[in-house]
Amino acid sequence: MNKKVLILDDDIDILQICSIVLKKKGFDVSTLDSSNQIVDRVRACQPDVILMDNWIPGPGGVEATKELKNTQDLHNIPVIFFSANNNVTQLAQEANADYFLQKPFDITELEAIVQIALGQAVPQG
Repeated sequence: MNKKVLILDDDIDILQICSIVLKKKGFDVSTLDSSNQIVDRVRACQPDVILMDNWIPGPGGVEATKELKNTQDLHNIPVIFFSANNNVTQLAQEANADYFLQKPFDITELEAIVQIALGQAVPQG
């Protein structure tokens, strides 16, 4: 069974690019354009990893990630916080995210961080 990736971003282009890249790598991909009702929506999706944008409508990436990390049945899902903010490292720490990715990012960086978050070997090359 393919691993599931949930991407939260309000930028349609980012959602499409990330979806195409990750689907080509064999992942099942779901997308959301807001962080409203984050707990219910993540439970419905049951992802193996989450990509969370900082500037997303609703509570926002930091608060949505905190909410997930404080929810007993969801706190073990790895969250990759991704943002164009210069302080993405600090924001990821504040949110209790497991990983971070600075926008703009290279496709190979996206693939690698998702595989690392899933505990999969990163392909050489």
